[in-house]
Amino acid sequence: MAALGADAVATAWVALRARGVAPALRAAVWACLVMSAMLLVEAACMSLVSLVAVQLMRWRPERRYKWEPMAGAAAGRDVEDPPASADGCEFPRVLVQIPMYNEKEVYKLSIAAVCALTWPPDRIIIQVLDDSTDPIIKELVELECQDWASKKIDIKYEVRNNRKGYKAGALKKGMEHAYAQQCDFVAIFDADFQPESDFLLKTVPFLVHNPEIALVQTRWEFVNYDVCLMTRIQKMSLDYHFKVEQESGSFMHAFFGFNGTAGVWRVSAINESGGWKDRTTVEDMDLAVRAGLKGWEFLYVGDIRVKSELPSTFKAYRHQQHRWTCGAANLFRKMGWEIITNKGVSIWKKYHLLYSFFFVRRVIAPILTFLFYCVVIPLSAMVPEVSIPVWGLVYIPTAITIMNAIRNPRSLHLMPFWILFENVMSMHRMRAALTGLLETAHANDWVVTEKVGDVVNDDLNVPFLEPLKPTERVERIYIPELLLALYLLICASYDLAFGSQTYYMYIYLQAFAFIVLGFGFVGMKTPCS
Repeated sequence: MAALGADAVATAWVALRARGVAPALRAAVWACLVMSAMLLVEAACMSLVSLVAVQLMRWRPERRYKWEPMAGAAAGRDVEDPPASADGCEFPRVLVQIPMYNEKEVYKLSIAAVCALTWPPDRIIIQVLDDSTDPIIKELVELECQDWASKKIDIKYEVRNNRKGYKAGALKKGMEHAYAQQCDFVAIFDADFQPESDFLLKTVPFLVHNPEIALVQTRWEFVNYDVCLMTRIQKMSLDYHFKVEQESGSFMHAFFGFNGTAGVWRVSAINESGGWKDRTTVEDMDLAVRAGLKGWEFLYVGDIRVKSELPSTFKAYRHQQHRWTCGAANLFRKMGWEIITNKGVSIWKKYHLLYSFFFVRRVIAPILTFLFYCVVIPLSAMVPEVSIPVWGLVYIPTAITIMNAIRNPRSLHLMPFWILFENVMSMHRMRAALTGLLETAHANDWVVTEKVGDVVNDDLNVPFLEPLKPTERVERIYIPELLLALYLLICASYDLAFGSQTYYMYIYLQAFAFIVLGFGFVGMKTPCS
């Protein structure tokens, strides 16, 4: 009876393949191949520019834009002293904003680092924008600000009676104060960022001597990248983002997406572009696009690095990736027509914004990764009528992986883990991208990324796969990942038993990755738990 049942299932599957599955899968394969080619061309162009122009030919920012040390610093005078000239115009007024929300673990680190910035004390104002809802944390942050104020640091503690607009709302409210409007530039640091003392001395001269520049963006450095495998993989992805995407955008188009922190803006550029808006969860990218459409130029300086913290729990990382991916896709939906009809920039820049910056990187990339590598390829193992060309199955993915590996030579041994992990995350990114494009109910969900702070320095010997306590297991089981793992196991087993392909080796590995993440065996334990 069992044999008859199996034969019946096999016969039904063959008939289903012939009637509908095979034609639909064949169309999906070619759609994925077209998108793969688009992604490959985009990645190759960015890598070529960043590698040849920036790395090999050494076309550094200082060669492309004027940079001179501030007058007082160049003369060897202590910048902490009052300005040498009567009007004090050597050093412009700088506002430093630190938006935070219940940042108990890191608020001291960021405030201390910002208060240590080298700049004439009468030319810098530090603004802590505290949206915390926990009264104890609010009191701690306020006391910290008062402590620094007693040391003759011009620091302002600002709160709101609501969280409207989240981070964008806090930044906008902060700029409305009279003292903020008197500043020429504004530096922004999230609560877990710790700039070096010479940060302003290195960045502000670009803005002072080049009036066409609106933004100077610096690179992130990670204090906790080595606490677990997940943080090491994140570092690989973000290093590629800064070394390739930001560098190539800065060099070719003088445009890239503001990273939301570790950057210095020209206040007049913010005002001319319409200020901060809270219509998406990527207020930083929103402002950057609007400023770019006004003709302002952006500069990325990768030699200047700011310490920060990576999400160390899978839950926190998922929330962060949803916010970034969904917000970017939603911004594309909101600004697509505005970009097309804009008359202030060239056709070339419009093409870059619409096709490269938004469509390929923010829409195609997350959808293709999940659809092709987690759905189409596994299903094709069960449908022998459909074959995938070797150039699309092997050559293109290999080329993209090599381009990433070139910029992460010290992480070559982690590339297999990076591929499997990114494929798992592509499920969340695709869902987030579609949520943003369709603007569903969760398009503007904002969850602040959990921080650990100094806790990461207490125990760096965290295993790659950390076992969970029984009470934690239920909270860290992710059903979507486990369902995908089941689908992959079925496809791999069918290919092993009946198929003519050898896809089962890759599919089994990918299924294992979904199982590992599905049961929460990734990252550190929940912070503050």
